[in-house]
Amino acid sequence: MAKKADDAKEHVIKKTREQNVRFIRLWFTDILGFLKSFAITTDHLEEALNDGMGFDGSSIQGFARIDESDMIAVPDPNTFQLVPWRPKEQGVARMFCDIQWPGGQPFEGDPRYVLKKNLKRAADLGYTFYVGPELEYFYFNNIEEMKFLDQGGYFDLAPPEVATDLRRKTILILQEMGIDVEYSHHEVAPSQHEIDLRYTDALTMADNVMTYRIVVKQVAQEHGVYATFMPKPVFGVNGSGMHVHMSLFKGSSNAFFDKDVPHNLSQAGKSFLAGLLRHASEITSVANQWINSYKRLVPGYEAPCYITWARRSRADLIRLPEYQPGKETATRIELRSPDPACNPYLAFSVMLAAGLDGMEKGYEPPPPTEENVFEMSQEERERRGIGTLPGSLYEAIQLTEKSQLVREALGDHVFNSFIQNKKVEWDRYRTQVTDYELKNYLPIL
Repeated sequence: MAKKADDAKEHVIKKTREQNVRFIRLWFTDILGFLKSFAITTDHLEEALNDGMGFDGSSIQGFARIDESDMIAVPDPNTFQLVPWRPKEQGVARMFCDIQWPGGQPFEGDPRYVLKKNLKRAADLGYTFYVGPELEYFYFNNIEEMKFLDQGGYFDLAPPEVATDLRRKTILILQEMGIDVEYSHHEVAPSQHEIDLRYTDALTMADNVMTYRIVVKQVAQEHGVYATFMPKPVFGVNGSGMHVHMSLFKGSSNAFFDKDVPHNLSQAGKSFLAGLLRHASEITSVANQWINSYKRLVPGYEAPCYITWARRSRADLIRLPEYQPGKETATRIELRSPDPACNPYLAFSVMLAAGLDGMEKGYEPPPPTEENVFEMSQEERERRGIGTLPGSLYEAIQLTEKSQLVREALGDHVFNSFIQNKKVEWDRYRTQVTDYELKNYLPIL
């Protein structure tokens, strides 16, 4: 293992020389999933790779208190990539970092460490957790007017193709950075688009999601356009989701696949699905962490709000995609509630924890709900025991705060910091006077 690490470091040093790299950006995230960065020159690269680089953690959301602020960012050489949008003559590269305390202990508030810890739990059981997210987003002409860039709909190819050009450039940059893209297309709402990343292990994918979001925004900005991953930026049209396809592999074998059962979903897959259903409400605040997230999770806009699963229906919280029936590598579970503004390290952590809990305790899923759950009466949903996702961030946080599963998955530091942050956010929101209130109440009260 040490030799592999040394080889990776030597590879990075060699690449910086070959590519005339002058600056290295060290990337990491706070608990809310905002990308943080500071740059070093290549003169300090070897020092950074061997010992890490110090920084003040007290200024990072959810990190250290001011009296214990010294932190170390240790770059992961396996994440070294050139930053294609920077000038070639002054080459810039980036590496994601693991955050440590002085002395070398992992910092328990680092979201990347949180995900690594959950992935180790899966690895100890013999599994590798693979995910493939579909991140949707909007383009606007500018952030002030929020004017749509196009009036297209699902899969439309309609002039002017400005957004198509933006997507194409985004994909080319992602590929340059070693990120495999599977699909891209126009989504349902005007000026809404989607680029799907090829599934890979969850840690690599979380890094890829962070990179994807900044590349989408960078390309848009370079062309005088604004891109946003806000879950529901416009009233009356579909919001943006991040449907997450997931599977567990043992070596090269998909643990969710069983060729001898209907629909090929193994017992392990069924129990994983049942765990997601059972814990869906308590993990929602992590997968949908913003006040605006709950403007998307309402009936009528394809986003799920009822805790159901199905094989085909896209109204349900969980779906079993059947694009390639009977193919082992294609067998997976799709969770449709997360949105693209979440912290992917924490979101993947709680999804995995919920699924593994279902497997370890042998949970069985309820029967699938193949009919449109939105068209059922409230009485019918109650008769069938169909629950609902939280209707607001406040409801979601109340459920998460009581969850032992989420506490264990995130660890006490992140759990407590996250809950505290979201309570402050809700308090600030609930005391605001909104345009809705002024328009509807001021004229009559």
